[in-house]
Amino acid sequence: PIDMYQTDKEVVIKAALPGVKPEEVDVTITGDTLSIKGETKATDEVKREDYIYQEHRYGAFSRSIKLPADLKTDKAEATFENGVLTLTIPRAEEAKPKTIKVKTKEVIEGKKK
Repeated sequence: PIDMYQTDKEVVIKAALPGVKPEEVDVTITGDTLSIKGETKATDEVKREDYIYQEHRYGAFSRSIKLPADLKTDKAEATFENGVLTLTIPRAEEAKPKTIKVKTKEVIEGKKK
């Protein structure tokens, strides 16, 4: 699962990768596409026929998502803590929200006098 949110300064992506070691994760950004790839390896030597339930997924995985426009992808940073990969990508100056003060008609007419 992936969560992605933005602030005035950056876009943050969090991906849950339980059981995956940081050195086994490959993160790439090509254009406006973020790709996360890796592999979850089984640790137990239990025979398939001995399982009652097996809900943990093992094997290779990959996930690609489209990023918002106007990011400084060359300044992206990645951290890994408690099975959660966190990517932080700064927003370009022109992508940051700009506040425009709305004037009332009286203010505009008052300045013309």
